[in-house]
Amino acid sequence: MTPVIIGFVALLLGAGAGWVIRTSLVAKEGASASAEAEKIRGEAKREAEKFRGEAKQEADRIREEAKKEEKERRGELRKREDSLDDREKELQIFRRTAEEKTQSAEARHETLKTKEEELTKLKDEATTRLAQVAEMSPDAAKEQLLKLIEEGYTEEFERKRRVLEEEGDAKLARRAQEILLTAVQRYGASHAVDAMTSVVPLASEELKGRIIGKEGRNIKAFERATGCEVLVDEAPGAIVISSFDPVRREVARRALERLMEDGRIQPARIEELAEAAKSEVEEIIRQAGVDAVEELALGSVDPRLVYLVGRLRFRTSFGQSVLQHSIEVAHLAGMIAAEAGANPRIAKFGGLVHDIGKAVDHEVEGTHVEIGRKLLKRFNVDEEVIKAMQSHHEEYPFENPESVIVLVADALSAARPGARRDTVENYLKRLQDLEQVANSFEGVDKVYAIQAGREVRVFVTPEAVDDQGAQRLARDIADKIQQELHYPGEIKVTLIREKRVTEYAR
Repeated sequence: MTPVIIGFVALLLGAGAGWVIRTSLVAKEGASASAEAEKIRGEAKREAEKFRGEAKQEADRIREEAKKEEKERRGELRKREDSLDDREKELQIFRRTAEEKTQSAEARHETLKTKEEELTKLKDEATTRLAQVAEMSPDAAKEQLLKLIEEGYTEEFERKRRVLEEEGDAKLARRAQEILLTAVQRYGASHAVDAMTSVVPLASEELKGRIIGKEGRNIKAFERATGCEVLVDEAPGAIVISSFDPVRREVARRALERLMEDGRIQPARIEELAEAAKSEVEEIIRQAGVDAVEELALGSVDPRLVYLVGRLRFRTSFGQSVLQHSIEVAHLAGMIAAEAGANPRIAKFGGLVHDIGKAVDHEVEGTHVEIGRKLLKRFNVDEEVIKAMQSHHEEYPFENPESVIVLVADALSAARPGARRDTVENYLKRLQDLEQVANSFEGVDKVYAIQAGREVRVFVTPEAVDDQGAQRLARDIADKIQQELHYPGEIKVTLIREKRVTEYAR
């Protein structure tokens, strides 16, 4: 019993001691927590005071900046107001000045109108008085006055015009001679021209029979394959090939030469050699065009146009090779353009294709100029090149400097000695046309075309043509020759007015 009581008492004492200890510990923890909380509260208060001070400083700074900005804006507004006031004053001054000038101009206009009316009135009065004195109508008096002025000053005007014309012609002639001499010296082409021949020589007359064949089958096959007519009996020791197409004629000539070399003259072989000759001529044409374009350094040119240029190799005009003539014109035109300040490429291109229509003129209707223009437009050639080539026969007006240059270069190439062959009939016809043009003018007594048509000497009746009229008549004859006739180079018109008085002493 006693141990139990003792144990129970001990248990109570232990529990009381534990409660006391726990209470003491709780009290200590509460005191520590209070102190910590007080510390945190103090730090928070200090932070708040610090933030409050900084916020106040920032607010003061923003307030000062706002005041400063407002002050600056007010200053700018004040300046703008002052500037607007100044502009308004200037506008008022300008308005007053404009009004004053308008009033002054109106007053001056009224004054001029009044003076003009006075002058018109005085002029009418003077005309009326002159008509009364001369007993003529105003129109007759005016006509008489103009006639008197013209008679009094015609000689002086004519003399001054002649002096100016002679000085200008002399300067232009010297410059033109320099340019032409430079171009001719720089380009020296051969004067010998290869004539297109359709005559094929034969080694013996026996070949004619073989070419004709049995019942003419060989010659018929040859004409059918080449499109040309073969004339066997036209010349001894030769066969003549006839065709309006120069390319076909060249194909036939080459085929016939190959046929005689081969010796196997029969229809099948004829067709084979004709096809081979066609291919050969096509290649010659193409290469001739390429060589011409490369020689002139024209750059990129449509291959179809290059082929047509090559076809000119087998085309002749007055015995002159058209391709050689075109290349020569292109070179001369390019050099003249360089000297005269024009475009050398356009001049050269225009010179090369100025006769391009002759490549197909036997196939297409129209003049070679018109055909050439259509071909160049089809191949999208530069319009300036077309303008340069279309005027070389003066069918179209000169629309650019290169067109005049191509005309001059064409005349140079065609007129040089030995370039072309002409018939006696054409030569005599040209001389007759020159004399007829000069004889068509009133007052002309005799006309002589001399120096192979390069000069026309005109003798006039002195009673019908005076000195001033002689100058005008020579100019009119030259203009009519230029308009109605076609000729290479230039024609000199020399007008002679001579008066002889004869008396006899007996």
